Amino acid sequence: MIIKTVENMFRKLIFALFVVSIVSCGSKPRVALPDDGGLKPSTQHQIIAKEVSGLLENASYKKVKMNDSISGIIYDNLIKSLDQGKNYLLQSDIDEFQAYRNNLAQDIKNGDLSSAFHIFNVYSKRYLDRMQYALSEIDKKQDYTKDEYYQPNREKLGWFKTADEANDQWRKRVKYDLLNLETASGKSTDSAKTKQVETLKKRYVNLISQAKKTNANDAFQVVMQALTDAVDPHTSYFNPSFAQAFNEGMANTFEGIGARLVVDNEAVSIFEIIPGGPIFKDKSIHVNDKIIAVAQGKDGEFEDIIGWRLDAAVAKIKGPKGTIVRLKIIPAGQPMNSHPRIVSLVREKIVVEEESAKKEIMNVKGADGKTYKVGIINIPKFYMDFEAYRRRDPNYKSTTRDVRLILDTLKQEKVDAVVIDLRFNGGGSLPEAIDLTGLFIDKGPVVQVRDTKNNIDVEEDKNAGVSWDGPLGIMINRFSASASEIFAGAIQDYGRGIILGSQSYGKGTVQSAIDMSRVISPTSRLLLKASGEKDPDTPEGAPQYGQINITLGKFYRVNGSSTQHKGVTPDIVFPSQFSAEKFGESSEKSALPWDQIQSSNFKKVADLSAVDKKLEAMHEARIKNSLEYKYLKEDIEEAQKDEDVKIPLELNKFKKEKDDNLKKNRDRINALLKLQGKPAWEEGKSQPKIDLDFVKDESAKVMTDYIINFQTKK
Repeated sequence: MIIKTVENMFRKLIFALFVVSIVSCGSKPRVALPDDGGLKPSTQHQIIAKEVSGLLENASYKKVKMNDSISGIIYDNLIKSLDQGKNYLLQSDIDEFQAYRNNLAQDIKNGDLSSAFHIFNVYSKRYLDRMQYALSEIDKKQDYTKDEYYQPNREKLGWFKTADEANDQWRKRVKYDLLNLETASGKSTDSAKTKQVETLKKRYVNLISQAKKTNANDAFQVVMQALTDAVDPHTSYFNPSFAQAFNEGMANTFEGIGARLVVDNEAVSIFEIIPGGPIFKDKSIHVNDKIIAVAQGKDGEFEDIIGWRLDAAVAKIKGPKGTIVRLKIIPAGQPMNSHPRIVSLVREKIVVEEESAKKEIMNVKGADGKTYKVGIINIPKFYMDFEAYRRRDPNYKSTTRDVRLILDTLKQEKVDAVVIDLRFNGGGSLPEAIDLTGLFIDKGPVVQVRDTKNNIDVEEDKNAGVSWDGPLGIMINRFSASASEIFAGAIQDYGRGIILGSQSYGKGTVQSAIDMSRVISPTSRLLLKASGEKDPDTPEGAPQYGQINITLGKFYRVNGSSTQHKGVTPDIVFPSQFSAEKFGESSEKSALPWDQIQSSNFKKVADLSAVDKKLEAMHEARIKNSLEYKYLKEDIEEAQKDEDVKIPLELNKFKKEKDDNLKKNRDRINALLKLQGKPAWEEGKSQPKIDLDFVKDESAKVMTDYIINFQTKK
């Protein structure tokens, strides 16, 4: 995802909204629907659906009309998002839903969500039916001598014709789960089996409990995602809770108590304590402690949160920095009827450091026998605290600020080369991609952006000087996307560094994050006010009507080529486990096409084409006999195998297959331990940690080749 706040784009968006026709809510569904007794859309849901449809038709980059054609895509998206593996719905359900296939887009445009919600409600019922059936099977005696198979992924199979056929799949699923628990523990005594049964029961009871807490906001989010995905894979509507989570993720910060929470047996538990936060400083709350009630301020009344959905509980616990929250805590290991401790905490702004840029230094022996220091900077995403930046906070969090400090440290430690690791970096802030490029080039264009009117804006690094002018490598893979591709593409076009890895994702579109309250029409505001509805699940500080991240432009490299579909092709290519047919922009049916515009006026730092060819040859020669490379190729072959695997449920066959996989894994680990000069993994001991990253290790070696053979020949 890439987000850019572009004033001229936003002005055009506002203008486009004036031409969106206002259609009254409450239009009749085209097909009579049964009363399923399930979730119903609110007035706010109906109005937001209309408004978003208008944006997609009139303001987005593609401007897709809500007609029969797009209806079919929305329908397919909705069914796929609910039951891609075909484990819940029946063929009779699909036959019934076909009546809505050609009308969904028009209905949503009119604010009529009845058909879409009916599909969701039928799925929810089938899901609970399957879970309840699975739960009822756990206590039954299992026949592990029967020669039968469980197929987890049924995507390529037909829908269940009857409930009995569906139940048979879930009978096998329970059998598979029990076999897994038994073979994992290595115990088959009566007491062990009783414990395994209870463990599985608890798992299914929890799944049922969570499913029953599904609300209309959840259904609406699924429906809206099916709508936006039909237009463009990177346009998304987020309900208030999702919007808040997205914006916090972009900033790499949030305000609260400094913990990650989970639901465990109906209670909210501390899963992880974030260093530096209020809980970390308090020292009286620990991992696995349970929060059973929450109160606001010094004197607020406690609200019992046992059995709550996690997002609802989190909304009560989080809040603006400087405010007080009081918690009732049951310490880990104590029963729920124990007397709780009351802890008062002052909320703070929490920085999520593990998702920030980090460094390491590798000592790499070069082909000349010398040891070289290569600084690796891992950037998980391009983050920026926009809110702090708008407040002119001098210490706002950003990727570029963090990397600049890291580069200063690496220079002090006298590294010979720097490698930026962008593998699995899905993008983020466009300004950060531009600013980060500026740390390595001395002014100039970084990316070109074309808007909905075909106007082209050239975004530049305007800051003179560089933070690092030495040898530079950039690691990418199939999941390096968006801002990562802008940065890697610019470094490649300028000849400033060597791109290593596999072809990137191919996301070449620009999104703007827009609070729906800024674009909602006056007529819709009146309808919302008249409804008197207020969503109790809206977190404090979240956009009241949600947020749309809408595609308003397309970006191009400084050489004029779009990264759409094609992405960035590395100079030194590594084999990839992730095929373009299954992963990346080229696998998205609604994705925009690749195209090209005129090159911008930029000056290359160097022409590395000849250098790249020589480095590629040295790389190929080195990996020919590499054990790590052999294992990488094996992993690729495994990933490319047919996913429709069938698992034996006959005990001896199940154990043999599992033992064979364990032996293969043990043999591989021992071969790698031997390579690293470490003792073998002994039977009965826990699996040793293998610090193996072939792509990173080989990339560092490529950089030493560059230093040895070309650094003095610039």
